[in-house]
Amino acid sequence: MNLLTKPIKTDNTTDEKLVAVYRSTGDIAVLGKLYEAYMPLVFGVCLKYLKEEEPARDAVMEIFEELVDKVKKHDIKQFRSWLYVLSRNYCLMQLRAGKKINVVALDEVMEFTPFMHPDDNKEEALQAMEHCLEKLIAAQQQCVRLFYLDEKCYKEIAAVTGYLLNEVKSYIQNGKRNLKICLEKKL
Repeated sequence: MNLLTKPIKTDNTTDEKLVAVYRSTGDIAVLGKLYEAYMPLVFGVCLKYLKEEEPARDAVMEIFEELVDKVKKHDIKQFRSWLYVLSRNYCLMQLRAGKKINVVALDEVMEFTPFMHPDDNKEEALQAMEHCLEKLIAAQQQCVRLFYLDEKCYKEIAAVTGYLLNEVKSYIQNGKRNLKICLEKKL
């Protein structure tokens, strides 16, 4: 099938019926008929995220393979919207897997600094930590202190500071990263 052709018009009742038939029978041909109408849409989403035709074509086929199990497990109200989100998430996971993002926890960074080793110079490490904390912007500094030193949760920090919950999370994450960079330079 040409993935660049316009999608076949379907309505929600047809989609709902095909989903119901597939769930009850497990007939891949029924799922294929349902998916075929949306293949150009899925290809477009994949092309948007993956930027190249070949990986996008592969993704269209791999998403169909995921549908075999996922359609049975999820409560699908509108197949088109659900499939769009599934396709987008699949592409984002492919991009993440390709980048191999390494997330380093603050505890892992701190383990190798004198701060975590009692025999080393604690005073120097504490001074470095305090110096680096003071270099953070005020919002990051406040949120990092409340989270790590006062052991407050995100909601408590948001209540105390007046920041939105997402802002608190962002300030802590960015503050932690900036603190790590500063400590690596100091120690």
